[in-house]
Amino acid sequence: MQETMKAMVYREYGPPSVLHLEDIPVPNPKADEVLIKVRATTVTTGDVNLRGFKFVPSGLKSLARLALGISKPNKTILGTEVAGDVIAVGSNVTRFKAGDAVFGIGSSQLGAYAEYVCRKAEGSLALKPKHLSYEEATAIPFGAGTALYFLKQLGKVQAGQQVLINGGSGGVGNYAVQIAAALGAEVTGVCSTRNVEFVKSLGAQKVIDYSKQDFSQQTAAYDFILDTVVGKMTYAQCKNALKANGRYLAVAGGLPEMLQSIWNKQILVGTPSENKAMMEALLELVEAGKIKAVIDRCYPLEELAEAHTYVETGRKRGNVIISLQKEGGH
Repeated sequence: MQETMKAMVYREYGPPSVLHLEDIPVPNPKADEVLIKVRATTVTTGDVNLRGFKFVPSGLKSLARLALGISKPNKTILGTEVAGDVIAVGSNVTRFKAGDAVFGIGSSQLGAYAEYVCRKAEGSLALKPKHLSYEEATAIPFGAGTALYFLKQLGKVQAGQQVLINGGSGGVGNYAVQIAAALGAEVTGVCSTRNVEFVKSLGAQKVIDYSKQDFSQQTAAYDFILDTVVGKMTYAQCKNALKANGRYLAVAGGLPEMLQSIWNKQILVGTPSENKAMMEALLELVEAGKIKAVIDRCYPLEELAEAHTYVETGRKRGNVIISLQKEGGH
């Protein structure tokens, strides 16, 4: 008889209440996969989008349904980021062994809202740094990977350049502030009143409280504007705040930005590649002490719907963690 596990399943799109706990079979790793006992995962805006399309950028909702399932989800267990212990390896796997503590991301595989998940051994998976808890490790790949891709790979940000991060306290924005500062940029963060000191603590030299000042009204101020906030600003609103050769990094960009980027070289859009190289780059930053995980709240798996409800408010500071450890810890 096959062993079963607890998993949070959803079989229809909708509010957080569509998530419910079920007993389902433990998956078997394929030849190129490892089976991970999940210790911690996260609730990202990406997970919220897959469940209810809350933060899907303008013009992309129909495309999202085509990719995920038109009338109902093709994959019924969400969860992209994972940290846990390898308990079995596929026949072709040499990179990891049973007992290894690992962390990584699998936005196309999903499945981390469960006690066990399979992930490709040669994919976006790495050994967990010993000084990080499982909760801290799982908080890194999505936000830091996205920020690193836009700032370093697409933007090629250089020391001394002026970089503004719109949404500097969020799941991607908090890492963008840290990484831009690590690259030697002069960082301006944009956030709410309650997060001003927090964003300064991440490395921003200047912080704009959006309730008191509109950064888009500045003139030729920035080499880069990295926008992580869906549906609030557009390139058209921000372009006057860019220097002549400045770039708009559309992390939260929708169809309009995608189309404009074809002819307008000021707009940069793209999707980070989740692979071994990305994880190695993130590990380098973590080990050098240049980025740290920021955890807002931590929930048990059974309270996943409540965690999704909180993330939907758009008010989270850093990361929301789902811990599958009975006593927390490393």
